[in-house]
Amino acid sequence: MLTSPRLCTVGRLTPPRTSAGRCDGDPPLTHVTLVWQEGLREDWLRFGKPVGQRIIDRRTRVESYKPGQLFAFGRWASNEYGTIRSALAIARAVAAGDTYSTLPQVDPGAEILLSVRGWPKVRQVLGLIDAIEAGGTDPCDVAPDHWRHMHNRLAAGMQPRAYHPDRHRVWLRYRNLRP
Repeated sequence: MLTSPRLCTVGRLTPPRTSAGRCDGDPPLTHVTLVWQEGLREDWLRFGKPVGQRIIDRRTRVESYKPGQLFAFGRWASNEYGTIRSALAIARAVAAGDTYSTLPQVDPGAEILLSVRGWPKVRQVLGLIDAIEAGGTDPCDVAPDHWRHMHNRLAAGMQPRAYHPDRHRVWLRYRNLRP
């Protein structure tokens, strides 16, 4: 479907981004739309530290993240026959000009670090997140490479390595050295 902003762009592949609602010094935010319809559809955030929240109506809210922040976005849906969708994605909010992947209900998109579908895999990832928290580490601060490692190991049918506190200390030192 063509939209009017897309029709108005001459020689451009994407419509221009508007800065409505932002001050010039503010970074662009990644917005995650969460919908809850009892028994039909439930979207939730397993972890994340949003910098803003906007409630649209009783069933819909939008959480906003600064570039670089991590969040886990779960989606579940069912019909009269049972569960039809169960998915979990761990993603990083992107800055303007960064490459990103599209993710349903995430605007403009995010860098997907881990993505699983189906309740058995979602349950397994939730258990791994619980193990990280039990070790005293906030999942929002885990090294992005570890989430990629978990994704690749799960996709290969293997058990991911545990996130060790020593690795976390090294990651925090590295992150503090970067500009």
